[in-house]
Amino acid sequence: MKKLLLLSTSIIIMITACQNPNTENEMSDNPFFSEWTTPYGVPPFDIIKDEHFIPAFEKGIENQNKEIEAIVTNPEPPTFLNTIVALDKSGSDLAKVSGVFFNLTEANTNNEITKITGEIAPKLANHNDNIMLNAELFKRVKTVNDAQKDLNKEVEIGNAAALNQEQKALLDEIYQGFVRGGSELKDEDQAKLRVINEKLASLYPEFGNILLKESNNYYMLIEDESELAGLPASVKEGASEVATAKGHEGAWAFTLDKPSWIPFLQYADNRDRREELYTAWMNRGKTPEYNTTPIINEILVLREQKARLLGYNNFAEYAVSKNMAKTPDRVYELLLGLWEPSLEKAKEEASELQDLMNKEGVNGELKSWDWWYYTEKLRKEKYDLDENELRPYFSLEQVKKGAFELSERLYGIKFKRRTDIPVYHEDVETYEITEADGTHIGIFYVDYFPRSSKRGGAWMEAYRKQSGSGKDKVTPVIVNVGNFTKPTAEAPSLLSIDEVQTLFHELGHGLHGFLSNVEYKTISGTSVKRDFVELPSQIMENWALEPELLKLYAYHYKTGELIPKELVEKIQKSGQFNQGFVTTEYLAASLLDMDYHTTENASDIDIEVFENESMNKLGLIDAIIPRYRSNYFAHAFSGEGYAAGYYVYIWAAVLDSDAYEAFAEDGIFNRDLGQSFRDNIISRGGSDDPMTLFVNFRGAEPSLQPLLKKRGLVKSSS
Repeated sequence: MKKLLLLSTSIIIMITACQNPNTENEMSDNPFFSEWTTPYGVPPFDIIKDEHFIPAFEKGIENQNKEIEAIVTNPEPPTFLNTIVALDKSGSDLAKVSGVFFNLTEANTNNEITKITGEIAPKLANHNDNIMLNAELFKRVKTVNDAQKDLNKEVEIGNAAALNQEQKALLDEIYQGFVRGGSELKDEDQAKLRVINEKLASLYPEFGNILLKESNNYYMLIEDESELAGLPASVKEGASEVATAKGHEGAWAFTLDKPSWIPFLQYADNRDRREELYTAWMNRGKTPEYNTTPIINEILVLREQKARLLGYNNFAEYAVSKNMAKTPDRVYELLLGLWEPSLEKAKEEASELQDLMNKEGVNGELKSWDWWYYTEKLRKEKYDLDENELRPYFSLEQVKKGAFELSERLYGIKFKRRTDIPVYHEDVETYEITEADGTHIGIFYVDYFPRSSKRGGAWMEAYRKQSGSGKDKVTPVIVNVGNFTKPTAEAPSLLSIDEVQTLFHELGHGLHGFLSNVEYKTISGTSVKRDFVELPSQIMENWALEPELLKLYAYHYKTGELIPKELVEKIQKSGQFNQGFVTTEYLAASLLDMDYHTTENASDIDIEVFENESMNKLGLIDAIIPRYRSNYFAHAFSGEGYAAGYYVYIWAAVLDSDAYEAFAEDGIFNRDLGQSFRDNIISRGGSDDPMTLFVNFRGAEPSLQPLLKKRGLVKSSS
């Protein structure tokens, strides 16, 4: 999941008011300047145009500036209500344009949006600093925070003025946001921080834009059909359509989109062509025309400077201090604790793949571009399972049905298809989510197919977050975006196992936003500690291939036949297959991320040398590379959300593996357990300490053992 560009206090970032001299007519034509009369106030995508964004940002900024000024100049003493709640409620006009714009930058961009991003990003960062470094505003926030500390001392003798837990969480989030934003720095250091933040805000989208341009411009063209040997007909058909669209009718083209390059690596017999496509993938951001190295170097230096200005030894300390892990040492402890058993299993897997190569008379050692191909052969040999046998049972429509059915059974909600909701692209579908009794919960957009205007990967965004209660309740508007296998002229979208799990994962993020039930938007939905946010999403993956759930959705797209029991058993038996590779490549990227952000001299880093030394130090085998190499490591370098934070997926995996054991023991559709998970975790947002929320659900802190057993990294005690 990737979040919008937000303040650390979750107040929407804004730019300094510099109102354009728009005419009355121009103002009235801009949909952001009027109340949205669409169903449930969703964005009117059918009338929003690129030229509306800058004026809308400026108007929203002007309005929020007035709100901030009103807080600062309030003659009344600072209180939780007139300062903290007022900050939480500020910026609603700006939130409208930000919610629309920042998802379009990733899901449906164009040259004009890219241009606007380059113009707006540093100004947004500048205004973020204007809020965070507003001395009078911070003085009021600190006054409320200090007063609450005093009340906390008196609460033991019954002082009723103390805040409740959710209010305390909001106050702490906002107060810590100001501290982490530099409010306690000296004037000269604040000035330095402003320069750093403004520059970083420009570098992050620049990094992403380079990768998007390279992905859009690269394709491997094949004109000799013999070079397609081994590929399934559906993969060839999709590649033919891509080639025709690029002006090469009668040929086949493979791109850097996962639904294109992964099947090629899995099934293409031509080893040279596999190497060609894989090399293009792993060298993204390293070519002369598309080179992210200078950007990475500058980002690392600026982050190091920022961290030290704020009193931390390195950026990892700064980033991790706000998470459950608290310190880089605890992150390393987890990652390195998993590294040895994962690498040992990966080496065993590599040995099996090498043996298979040798049997086939292939000269040389196993390479990274061989891994996917021989893994599929070994899967077939060991489990008589070919993923192409499974795809016909996993049409996108059926997988959606399964994910929705699971959500309904666990949480008592309903999904209703809507065709009256404006969308930003023809691929987008919309649904209304309600309680079982029909009470409206929110509006859900799904956007699942790759295109040149969309970055790679999958994510969830909120156009509008849940907040309030009763007549003042604001209902959420959320989107799931993916890059799944596209339908062809002959077949609907047929998903791989990985794509199935990704759909369930992102729906989990969506449910975290939809089922939020807190008063304040700053701590609503997915606004939780970064190494906790993946729990509601990753736990959904556990259900995706459960036999009981497969019976509800895994039907052949042509015949309507339920997936055979024999195939289901093969899926279950192969559940731990290739987990050494999967875990090792992930851990390698996580450790690389941490190594970059714990270094003491970022200015001395040679990116390629540093990456090689980091991996050599771990003993990573040559046949495996980090899941993300430095030059295309978007989690680390396209923003700060996951910087020194790619580890969060495995941290959350410990939580989700332990939590899912409750369902495995008491019934995977256990409605009471589902309601408990909803009440204690999903609905609570950031209103309490994550470990407290987990213990409230599970009854104890999580154990590492369920994760190790799940991935086959230790022998089960049974």
